[in-house]
Amino acid sequence: MLRITRSCAIARDELEWRFTASGGPGGQHANTSNTKVEVRFDVESSPSLGPRQRARLLERLGPVVRVTASERRSQHQNRELALERLQARLAVALHIDPKRYSTKPSRAAKKRRVDDKRRHSDIKRHRRRPSGEE
Repeated sequence: MLRITRSCAIARDELEWRFTASGGPGGQHANTSNTKVEVRFDVESSPSLGPRQRARLLERLGPVVRVTASERRSQHQNRELALERLQARLAVALHIDPKRYSTKPSRAAKKRRVDDKRRHSDIKRHRRRPSGEE
């Protein structure tokens, strides 16, 4: 199981893996080994998701989520990296921001604000040239 959030886990057999040759330099090893990893997750037909989770993922990511990894030289390391990226994308898409409630400033906060304004005003007033001298 791939744990996404506390309430969401996906069975690993729902993931579709594809391996291809990674581009770029690397000599004979890079030319013969399929180290680039692509993992696909079908959101629409997944039995692991609840209806609200499915709707949220479809809205934010679409019907199929695809992640690739080719930074590392071994296929195993790229598989782990692709799983981490898929998990992170799904977790971000499933995240719900908590509702914000408007609050009023406390009496002490209001007093601090007024005192700071008064103190700043005094500082600026003392910078002025005295009114009798010119």
